[in-house]
Amino acid sequence: MRAPVASRRAAIAELLQRRPVSVDELSERFDVTASTIRRDLAILDGHGTIVRTYGGALAAPSEEPLHEREAKAAAEKAAIARAAERQVAPGQFLLLDAGTTVGALAERLASHEALTVASCGLTTLNVLADCEGIDLICLGGSVRHVSHGMVGPLAEDGLGKLSADVAFLGCDGVTAERGICETTPAQASLKRRMVEAATGVFVLADSSKVGTASSHWWTTPRHGWTLITDAGATESQLLPFRQAGIEVIVAR
Repeated sequence: MRAPVASRRAAIAELLQRRPVSVDELSERFDVTASTIRRDLAILDGHGTIVRTYGGALAAPSEEPLHEREAKAAAEKAAIARAAERQVAPGQFLLLDAGTTVGALAERLASHEALTVASCGLTTLNVLADCEGIDLICLGGSVRHVSHGMVGPLAEDGLGKLSADVAFLGCDGVTAERGICETTPAQASLKRRMVEAATGVFVLADSSKVGTASSHWWTTPRHGWTLITDAGATESQLLPFRQAGIEVIVAR
């Protein structure tokens, strides 16, 4: 007997948590047509449960809550934040992404004067809210509870009206070929708008993220962007960036 639709989709999602599966295998396993399986995958993909691939699907990448990520690589993120702070000059207009590493930079900017900062990160906004020397702009948008970052049309529309000197972006992974890897298409889309709105772009990534592709959504910074990472990054990790003409700053 065929499983009810809801039960079949739940079973598909559970199976994909263990391994990628093809449409043909799912069709045979659940005794339904390939077109039925494709509809199931489209529904699950729309809910963010899985990610469709050519001929099949795999589980959607998981994302750790912000409070769990804050405790990881804390020393490395602090070093990256110090190096990023040295790229800031008085009077600049900065775009600050959401995320823990950019949040560490915001902590260091709290003592600065004569800066304008626009951010989509609640951490940054909270850190800088009482800083009289900083003109703070909230980009708005829909809050992602897992990351305390804002995304969506409201945030992107706000960026369309801004022209910034520098954007500091976080990431889930970064490669020399494709740029910044993100968990959701909404995050990648917002980062693309931040890149378009800024003259200079710095990507802040601890060494565990350098050269990794953790998801399927990408933002490719234009030529001339800079990677800031920590001293744990090996030369083999950094060489592709240098060969691509990307400036690399190693925070020691």
